[in-house]
This record gives sequence, C-alpha cells and structure tokens, in this order.
Amino acid sequence: MSILGQIRTLVAKEFLLEWRSKYALGGILLYVLSTVFIVYNGFIRVTPPEWNVLFWIITLFTSVNAVTKSFVSENGNRQLYYYSLADPIAIICSKIIYNSILLMVLNVLTYLVFGLVTDNPVRDKPLFFLAVFLGSVGMAITLTFISAIATKARNSATLMAILSFPILIPILVSLIKIAANALGIITDTSVNQDIITLLAIDAILLGMAYLLFPFLWRD
Repeated sequence: MSILGQIRTLVAKEFLLEWRSKYALGGILLYVLSTVFIVYNGFIRVTPPEWNVLFWIITLFTSVNAVTKSFVSENGNRQLYYYSLADPIAIICSKIIYNSILLMVLNVLTYLVFGLVTDNPVRDKPLFFLAVFLGSVGMAITLTFISAIATKARNSATLMAILSFPILIPILVSLIKIAANALGIITDTSVNQDIITLLAIDAILLGMAYLLFPFLWRD
C-alpha cells in the first residue's frame, strides 16, 4: 500500500477509535464548557483585549488535553504492530491530520460558546478563522510530535508540558496579534507578514516532524 493509502487508512482508524471512546471527547467538551462558564462568571464584562487573550489561553489548554493521548495512550505492543505494518511518515502524518481536524472543531466550538456567553467582538471573521486554522495546525504538529517524544519517558504528561509550551509561545504570540487585528483592537498593516510568519513556523515544525519522527519511531 502506498503512503497516501496508509495515511487514509490510519486517519480513518483514528476517527473510529475516537468514536468508540466517546468519553474522551466528551471530557474535552466538558472542559471547554466549564472553562467558558468560569470566565463568564468571573468577569462582569469582557473587553476585546481580554476576550482575545482568554480565547487563546482556553484554546491552548484544550489543545494540550486533546492531543496528549496521541501516542501516550498507545502501549508498546500496539506501537510494535504499527511499526511492522505502516511507514513512520504515514503514522505521523495521519496523527497530525486527525489532530488538526480535532483541534479545529474544538476551537470553533470554543469560539461559538465563548461568543454566546459574552459579547462577540470579532469584526473580521475570515481573518479570525484563518488564525484559528493556522493555530490549530501549528498546535497539532507541535503537540503530536512532542507526544511521540514523551512516550519514551515515564512521566510523559509532565515532559509533554515542559517541551511543548516553549515551542508554542511563538505560535501564540503570532495568533494573538493576528486575532487583535480581526477584533479591531489594533490596525497593523503588517498582518500579512504575521500570517506568513505563522505559515513558516508551521512549515518548519512539520519539516522537523517529517525528518526526526522516523528515527524516534525506530527507537
């Protein structure tokens, strides 16, 4: 089977496993709703700058909780089985594609719920959703690869947090700036440059995962 065929099969497998273990996705959705409810009760009025920062903070921790299980939940026997059947590039690409879709759905849901309980300050929705898309892909690439690294350690959850947050900071800084333009907080003529920078970060992270994951997978 070609790599593209393997990727399609593995992505379908990820969706099937997620559908069978609905409690995992339900727990993430409950986390999103609970966090938004706490923000709603903790702030009398959320200003656009506060809304922007709070949205991306919620998105960050939701993404970490959602992607942590990518490799951590799979035992050594299952990984050995995948190793004997599939190309490592197909495995990492399928994980990234699935996690990107999952994070985009969760981030859009966060936007809808957050906008429902607070005043929705987003003015330029296409620009904002472009930021959500690029952020979801960047976080999915980073957290998926870090999850693969964390499986090699005993305290994998702690290691994943330590390794992922420094890498995610440049992504978050760019996302907050792009979203600030979408909310009308600032008017920055270099927003296209910020988008290109975010695309470059995503491309670099994807290239690193493509080059390094096969060596990690053979370990």
